[in-house]
Amino acid sequence: MCKVLKVSTSGYYNWLKAKVSKLWLYNQKLSTFITTIFKDSFESYGAPRIKVALEKLGHFISKPRVARIMKANGLFARRKRKFKVTTDSNHKYPVAANILNQNFEVFRKNQVWVSDITYIETKQGWMYLTVIIDLFNRKIVGWSMSDNLTTKDTIIPAWNMAVKSNVIIEELIFHSDRGVQYASYRFTDIIKSYDGLVIQSMSRKGNCWDNAVAESFFKSLKTEWVYKHTYNYRSQAELSIFSWIETWYNKRRIHSTLGYKTINEFEIEMYNQNVAA
Repeated sequence: MCKVLKVSTSGYYNWLKAKVSKLWLYNQKLSTFITTIFKDSFESYGAPRIKVALEKLGHFISKPRVARIMKANGLFARRKRKFKVTTDSNHKYPVAANILNQNFEVFRKNQVWVSDITYIETKQGWMYLTVIIDLFNRKIVGWSMSDNLTTKDTIIPAWNMAVKSNVIIEELIFHSDRGVQYASYRFTDIIKSYDGLVIQSMSRKGNCWDNAVAESFFKSLKTEWVYKHTYNYRSQAELSIFSWIETWYNKRRIHSTLGYKTINEFEIEMYNQNVAA
């Protein structure tokens, strides 16, 4: 065996007597932490996010090293897939101008909200998820699920949830696509009731980049969560989405756009900066 491997006999016996290296032991320890973090993220975290999570535990190692350990343990984050768009812009309601114009950088809460609707498949039939996202901290401030695409069951309950927990006292831009739910008089009358404090903005026709943040959220939701589940009933889907948004995305998920912080960590950091200023 030594001849085949081109190792000296004395070298082989020295290897047998040698103790396990500290590096090997530390890598084993890191493997345990990385596997736990990966599983805790519902197998969605790649090397960059896991590196940040390790640093919070006091382990500062490079991203390539994290990637190598993940590969050695067979840990691979799921990739994004394409999904259908639910926008129905074939209507005769007035369309708002594109005020946002892809300016996704904001400086305070309730400065810009973006909204969109996507579908969730169940064996009982389609469910439609409407979300409202605050661009400042990427938090889902309002959402709703329904078995139809009417205005009263999609954007209106999502809007009511958003304004219930957020008092609008400064100018707010509300951006969406040109879907009939957002353009209908039933919803635009609500916007107008704020006497100019809420300004409605809509994407250009056929331009998904105008609402890229909402599109990105849906891709994350479906890749990290929905595609891993099969829903027999609409009620199962609703409970599942509630769990992902309220206990994971809004509370514990690390967001790359927030400097690899959770929403809570980002808000605390911004609050401390404002106090110091």
